[in-house]
Amino acid sequence: MCLALTRVDYAPTFAFHFLIFKIIIKIMQNLTQKKVQDLSYLINSALIEVHKNLGPGLLESVYHKCLEHEFRLHGLKFQSHFSTPISYKGIHLQSELRCDFLVENTIVVEIKSVEKLLPVFEAQLITYMHLLKCPKGILVNFNSMTLMAEGHKSLVNQLFSALPS
Repeated sequence: MCLALTRVDYAPTFAFHFLIFKIIIKIMQNLTQKKVQDLSYLINSALIEVHKNLGPGLLESVYHKCLEHEFRLHGLKFQSHFSTPISYKGIHLQSELRCDFLVENTIVVEIKSVEKLLPVFEAQLITYMHLLKCPKGILVNFNSMTLMAEGHKSLVNQLFSALPS
């Protein structure tokens, strides 16, 4: 009887390096639940400012450009409309997924300008939070009369729960 040994490739993938990089960034930032909540407050302030000045009824792309400007005015570091990395069973997949905003490498912000927020939008936000390893996400619908009451959802996941207070 002859046993055939196969070589197992343990070379780290891009997704693995990306995950380690994000973990190191979060450790270096000494990320806490309070810091995430404080960052949420700044983001919400920018969201409210854009909505207060423009009101409902415009295209999502208009709100997106104005929100980019508002984030800069608030001194927030962000990435916008970037390709979201996907790793599946050890391979890195090219994706067409475009996250609206990743603020301070910590909070995902998805913006909409629709009649009402649907459950699929919340699922999309949860997926981005999972893929980007972020503890919090904010979903906002600029096409609402009262932004914080009708057009805003804030979600946290197990990464948030694992952070120190």
